[in-house]
Amino acid sequence: MSSTSATPASVGVASTAVAAPLALAGYADAERARIERRLLDWVAIPSISAHPDRAGDVRRSAEFTAGLLAEAGLEHVEVLETPGAPAVYADWLHAGPGAPTAVVYGHHDVQPVDPLELWSSPPFEPVLAAGECRGRGAVDDKGQVLFQVEAARGLLRRHGRLPVNLRFLIEGEEEVGSPHFEALLAAHRDRLACDVVVVSDTTMWAADVPSVCTGMRGLVAATVVVRTAAGDLHSGVFGGAVPNPAHLLAAAAAALHDGQGRVALPGFYDAVRPLTEAEAASLRRLPFDEAAWMAAAGVKCLDGEAGRSTLERVWTRPTAEVVGLTAGYGGPGIKTIVPATGTLKVAFRLVADQDPAAVLAGFRAWLAERFPPGVEVTVTAEGAVAPALTPVTHPAVGALCRAVEAVWGVPPMFTREGGSGPEEALGRVLSAPVLYLGVGLPGDRFHAPDERLVMDQFWRGLLAAGELWRELAATPLG
Repeated sequence: MSSTSATPASVGVASTAVAAPLALAGYADAERARIERRLLDWVAIPSISAHPDRAGDVRRSAEFTAGLLAEAGLEHVEVLETPGAPAVYADWLHAGPGAPTAVVYGHHDVQPVDPLELWSSPPFEPVLAAGECRGRGAVDDKGQVLFQVEAARGLLRRHGRLPVNLRFLIEGEEEVGSPHFEALLAAHRDRLACDVVVVSDTTMWAADVPSVCTGMRGLVAATVVVRTAAGDLHSGVFGGAVPNPAHLLAAAAAALHDGQGRVALPGFYDAVRPLTEAEAASLRRLPFDEAAWMAAAGVKCLDGEAGRSTLERVWTRPTAEVVGLTAGYGGPGIKTIVPATGTLKVAFRLVADQDPAAVLAGFRAWLAERFPPGVEVTVTAEGAVAPALTPVTHPAVGALCRAVEAVWGVPPMFTREGGSGPEEALGRVLSAPVLYLGVGLPGDRFHAPDERLVMDQFWRGLLAAGELWRELAATPLG
């Protein structure tokens, strides 16, 4: 899901709105009832990839996705098998010699719904109310995939062709970390050859402040297990004379940051790509309400790297978070022991150009210096995703900005997102820049109860997708 940079004009990207009528003007009005019905039908499928007992529903969602693509007029529609949940492929490749090729990426799996009691209506009985579609997967990511499919359908119905060659790849395991996705990309690399990748699984700053994401932070995580004895020991007999894993892990967790909130691993910041001045200036211009942000998070104070703004901390700077620390007895009352084992879980968010493997190696080396001889320390990697960043000066980014401006009426700001996904693998394996045409809003409750999709954003996204293909067809991508 990294940084905000400048408005298009301030980094040399043309920001003149498209003068011609929108390619899909009127299409949404004519097809509104059908499109809304298809959205509700899709969101009603409980395709929770994290739950093994929902594997059949995830497959049903893949088959539904394939049906949507076929109905739209796309060709070579295929459910692609993986060792886990299936993905879906389709294409339309008749734009002619010299036309660019784009891959549209999205996912059809969804998050679990817990806690169920906090939903206002059943998560898989979606409703349209107050200008919103409410249900699990409405914005993340079925609604955002659907506007891309409908844009292709609309252009094919109206003009009989697309301005670009188009391939769709809709994944079924994004919500569980895309464990088989890179292998799928590698296996189908030739079939997926493209000039640009377009991801519709991100957000905009606000409905009236359009923005274009240019990057996402990476992630590497680890579980550290410490054992100091064969079993728990009586604290009256052994306490004060044997190492206590709770003490050792607490000290390690505390030492992970220095007094300025910076990660203490040697060399941790060496590879971090600094913001350009234009990016930093745009970040400062965003209408960020820090008090509202704190209220939404439910916190009354902020913490982090000294000298950095909140948006810098959550978008453009790497972090180390202790996400779990357990040792000893946690039940009622007291149990007078020196625990034998303890566990520390740490997640690092990374930015360009940090390497997850190098950060994990640095963490292992740092840990090795923090425990005395005779203490058993086991470090287990818990997955890694490299950071992704597309330069704001890339001509394809300019095409996307013009498409967004044509629909919203103002040039978009640039943002990054603090989360992680398979975008880095898409860009690296397919050797193509990654564009982010996402229309979710901060209040859409991604991964939370009462997930929603604001339908005005959906219709605008559909129009912007139509404009993007027209803009890319006219843009030398070089």
